[in-house]
Amino acid sequence: MKFKAEIDIMPQKALLDPQGKAVSGSMKNVGLPQIDHVRIGKHISLEVEANDEASAKELVETACKKLLANLIMETYEFSVKPL
Repeated sequence: MKFKAEIDIMPQKALLDPQGKAVSGSMKNVGLPQIDHVRIGKHISLEVEANDEASAKELVETACKKLLANLIMETYEFSVKPL
């Protein structure tokens, strides 16, 4: 059975986000001073072949921990749905 996973990876809140800070500063320059505290991360979509949803979640969890996210500097959340 195939599943689709949607993964969001973000810098940990305690760490600086230079990309987000630069975008926050630029918001004022483009006439959007109401927008502040921007944080920039990654979004990953992938398909997983698994027997059931629980197995698919385990595979995605493993992929996040071993390859997709740097757990020292990033956090992640994901959802898994049947295709």
